[in-house]
Amino acid sequence: MYPTAKLRIMTYNVHSCIGSDGIVSPYRIADIIAHYEPDVVALQELDANKSRTNHIHQAREIADYLEMNFHFHPSMEVEDEKYGIAVLSRYPLKLMRAGALPTFKWMRYLEARGALWACVDFNGRAIQIINTHLGLHWREKRLQVSALLGSEWTAHANCRPPVIMCGDMNALPCSSGYRRITKFLRDAQVALKGTKPLSTFPSRYPIARIDHIFTSPEFKVRSVDVPRTHLTSAASDHLPLIAEVSII
Repeated sequence: MYPTAKLRIMTYNVHSCIGSDGIVSPYRIADIIAHYEPDVVALQELDANKSRTNHIHQAREIADYLEMNFHFHPSMEVEDEKYGIAVLSRYPLKLMRAGALPTFKWMRYLEARGALWACVDFNGRAIQIINTHLGLHWREKRLQVSALLGSEWTAHANCRPPVIMCGDMNALPCSSGYRRITKFLRDAQVALKGTKPLSTFPSRYPIARIDHIFTSPEFKVRSVDVPRTHLTSAASDHLPLIAEVSII
């Protein structure tokens, strides 16, 4: 038997730590994360060594500031400059897979997309976390969702439940990509009864629910929050999404 405990998950597109006010600050993002005390954080749109953001490795800087373990995957690399996603954890963290998601040859001009799968040792229980940032075009997104649900990711032999998939899906609940994922995993915002799902984008006037946390049936969703404050509205163009879950 495993001890019953709550796990707080946050997914957050940080827009290269460039706020809607134009200020570049990974420390402001780190302060937001610290305030809401998540155990695991999935971040998207992180710069590493890019001139536009002062050559800082943002994932490392935020993780060090929070004293969390992390893994970073660059979806795009140009010489020493990188851009991608990361998973941070207060618990031991093992990288399982990180790689590019597919696209069509005629869409190579679009931003490269990737995913990062890490295993969190949560009180002796292995929890699989898959963080991703999907494309904008519906055909590309459909291809990428199929890949994530396939044998290299969630259907891999080592991706045994409990599983959480999260990130900026660029997918509204009415989209085919979202509906495809929810055939296998539950939307944390919908699983929490008696509450209305909250939008995450754009941060100042959120009207679109495109950032998601999906969970396998082994999880019970205890609470969901999309904190909309002066700070979260300014720090990025997305709001963070937080879910507190326990293992049934």
